[in-house]
Amino acid sequence: MNRFHWIILVALVTVLAVGGAAAQEQSAWSDAEKAIVEQLHTIRQVPDNMRGQVTKDLALKIRALPSAPNKLFLAVGLANRATEGDFGHDNLQEVATTLAEAIEEQKPSSADPYLELASLVRYEHVETSLDSPQYSAAMAKLEADDEARQRADFTLTDLSGKSWTLKDLKGKVVLLNFWATWCPPCRKEMPDLENLYRRFGPQGLVVLGIDDEDAATVKPFIAQHSVTYPVLLDPGRKVNTLFQVEGIPKTFVYGRDGKLVTESIDMRTQKQFLEMLGLAGLQ
Repeated sequence: MNRFHWIILVALVTVLAVGGAAAQEQSAWSDAEKAIVEQLHTIRQVPDNMRGQVTKDLALKIRALPSAPNKLFLAVGLANRATEGDFGHDNLQEVATTLAEAIEEQKPSSADPYLELASLVRYEHVETSLDSPQYSAAMAKLEADDEARQRADFTLTDLSGKSWTLKDLKGKVVLLNFWATWCPPCRKEMPDLENLYRRFGPQGLVVLGIDDEDAATVKPFIAQHSVTYPVLLDPGRKVNTLFQVEGIPKTFVYGRDGKLVTESIDMRTQKQFLEMLGLAGLQ
């Protein structure tokens, strides 16, 4: 969750917990906006087979709102939730279109909304007609981040005390998954990662979970959820920072040649993970 997502979270909490006139006056949320906030707050409770349609409906509702700062907050909030799995490319395109429209209307000074949209375009393969220096700068930043990840190397220790160095794994397909025990989407994708580790391990797949929490927190969680792939501890978030990880879960796949093949900006389903590994030659 990046800085702009924290703003969204504060805004949502303010609206959902309006206990004073001052909060209502400061936020100036309309009834229509409050209804959308409530849906965003509970969207993770929607069954996956219905969530795509709900996501599309929310995108259209936000797009129909009058131009206002709250519209941008809601558009970014929806974009942040819309990538937590595979809810249909066309539905995600509606989310991106709504976000681009809100950006165009508000022309925010913060770079974060532009980065949110650029991430959807670069990593989720949607399209946008937005053309601005801020958007171009956001795309350039993502490209620079990926170039840095191509050169990245690190050594971390897993829960059993074994050291792992990324560059030493050349010849393997490496899946790096940044996660934490407190993160619901992270927990949701872990069984799929475990299944992939067992299925493709004999073909040279290495799955490494990277968590910045302490061992006392992570060890019992891993034992309880029967995770057998290595989990590395990143105290001080040095590797998180190296990989420019501001929101989790986030996954990177490196090919046998040691080059970054593909990445995700959020939770992936097993089908999406298989597509990522297919790009690295695992079928």
